[in-house]
Amino acid sequence: MSGRAKAVIAASDTIAGYTTYIDLVRPLIAGKNIISTGMQKEVDRVWQAIEAANSGRTCTLVCSGDPGVYAMAGLVFELCMKNNIATTGGSPGDSSGGIAQDRLFIEVIPGVPALCAGAALLGAPLMHDFASISLSDLLTPWEVIEKRLCAAAAGDFVIALYNPKSKKRNWQLNAAKKRLLEYRAKDTPVGLVTSAMREDQHIRLCTLENLNADWADMQTIVFIGNNTTFIHAGRMITPRGYDNRYDLARTS
Repeated sequence: MSGRAKAVIAASDTIAGYTTYIDLVRPLIAGKNIISTGMQKEVDRVWQAIEAANSGRTCTLVCSGDPGVYAMAGLVFELCMKNNIATTGGSPGDSSGGIAQDRLFIEVIPGVPALCAGAALLGAPLMHDFASISLSDLLTPWEVIEKRLCAAAAGDFVIALYNPKSKKRNWQLNAAKKRLLEYRAKDTPVGLVTSAMREDQHIRLCTLENLNADWADMQTIVFIGNNTTFIHAGRMITPRGYDNRYDLARTS
């Protein structure tokens, strides 16, 4: 969590979020008004946060990772647009936005997305071009997801898979693996990071051929290497190309 995020939470009188994320920041929100809803209640939760802010309260909408990466920032703007709520925004010191009495002030505060936290724990798998794809078909048809998977694989992108598996969605990761094997070698390095930077964190390395869907859940990010990705000393590394341009070997 960034320092700015902590400061905004401290200055807010109302905190909104998915129940699990509210629990994660519980030590920071004692005595504040709480708006909390469960899974698939995103629209209700965000609308309540907008109403709270429109009523004059300072409301923080808590997300996991970065609010603009598979999270709630976009939905805030969509709901405001659909309901003709005029907004303004920016950040401290930003002359392009600012507080206007007749507009709802919205600040999007960057966080650490799971793919960055997971990549840091694995080593350096995202050193070159990569694609991020969610395997959740709750909002995106599987045909679209599959098309994006194949395009990223054909382009030799490193691929970071979000939402690989849940209790109800238990086939998508195996389906993605099958399609990726049409483009990638069986021994392509794969890294799985569950609950990155949290207490129940777990890290696993394998090959694409041996990727087991049982190792993943909704808190897991799956990293599929490109044709240059390798494993060394327990780390997953995708070279940027320095070795093709410079002599990296050094003698003492």
